[in-house]
Amino acid sequence: MNVVAFQPMDVAIAAIVLVLDGVLSIVMRLKIHRSLAIASLRMVVQLVALGYILRAVFAIDTLWLTLALVLVMTLAAAREAAARPQQRLRHGHYVTSLVSVAAPALLTSLFALVTLLPGEHGGSPRFVIPVVGILLGNVLNSVSIGMAGVLEGVMPEAPAIEARLLLGHSFHEASGSLGRRSIRRAMVPLINQMSAAGIITMPGIMTGQVLAGMDPLAAATYQIVLMLLLAGGSGLGAILSVRLALDRLTDDRQRLRLDRLQVR
Repeated sequence: MNVVAFQPMDVAIAAIVLVLDGVLSIVMRLKIHRSLAIASLRMVVQLVALGYILRAVFAIDTLWLTLALVLVMTLAAAREAAARPQQRLRHGHYVTSLVSVAAPALLTSLFALVTLLPGEHGGSPRFVIPVVGILLGNVLNSVSIGMAGVLEGVMPEAPAIEARLLLGHSFHEASGSLGRRSIRRAMVPLINQMSAAGIITMPGIMTGQVLAGMDPLAAATYQIVLMLLLAGGSGLGAILSVRLALDRLTDDRQRLRLDRLQVR
């Protein structure tokens, strides 16, 4: 296997446009240049570290090490999803995020590994880890947006929810509009991505396979299957995160418990 050396100059050239964004942020007082710089440095460090880790994992090629890396990726994805909402649950915030991310992501990963990968390579970390990573990333986004929709939207909706509770509605009925709006909001990015695929953009998996020499129609088939699994996993993650977050905001007496919220 040919190993391509890390080239800092290539990274520096690619970062020119991002530096321009930072300069414009300063000039226009957008106040995002610091966030851009931190995110860029974090991304570079994480990806370089991942490259070294994957090189070692691929060389060892054992099931336990593959599963350990998948577990670490899942825990990190849950932490990232939990960190994004501006408001948190006082208790069980990370557990809610972990269940919402892990259950749909790992379920759809199993479907993807069975559907997309040849039987003799299905357990190889070279196939398992990228597929799990793609699915985790999309489920993470849906979970974080869904949780944020509930936790950041429940305060403005509180008078309407409590009015419905006074009229005899259950908490599930009273908070239904908030839940549905949060789920729809969480699904918008993936719906946009699916709508643009093939017309406006060439998705990443298909691009990589075409560049590697695969027949474009075969690459398109792989991408279709993966996009369907991404949509299914993201939908499950969004629904699960919204329902679990709403369940944390009520009790066995069907009351709205805003005291369980914690502003960051």
